[in-house]
Amino acid sequence: MKDLNSLELAFIGDSIHTCFVRNWAVQNINKPINELHLLCARLCSASWQAKILNILELNDIEKEIARRARNAKPKHHAKNADAVDYKKATAFEAVIGYLYVTNQTERLNYILNHSLTLEVNNAN
Repeated sequence: MKDLNSLELAFIGDSIHTCFVRNWAVQNINKPINELHLLCARLCSASWQAKILNILELNDIEKEIARRARNAKPKHHAKNADAVDYKKATAFEAVIGYLYVTNQTERLNYILNHSLTLEVNNAN
């Protein structure tokens, strides 16, 4: 496998995070699909991912992955987020992508579940 750059890791991480959130919603939330879509869109938004990144305790390697991704120069910008949140979301997604491609399943699941714990706590 080739070494992936920060934006490639974020590209993979975005899909992993989205799939995880959608699976969780379908398995745990008994609402019509349009309401599930709205919930998942919020939980996969740049602003939400930025919040998650702010509270995560990353190890040194994850911090470096996040730093590189935050400083990467994407070809496009978010349509529904400010630049700071967009960069943090890219960093969050890159960490997810890194954990996925390096098969760090336990750590990946911890972070993904932790992001949902935050949602459950906010809902109460």
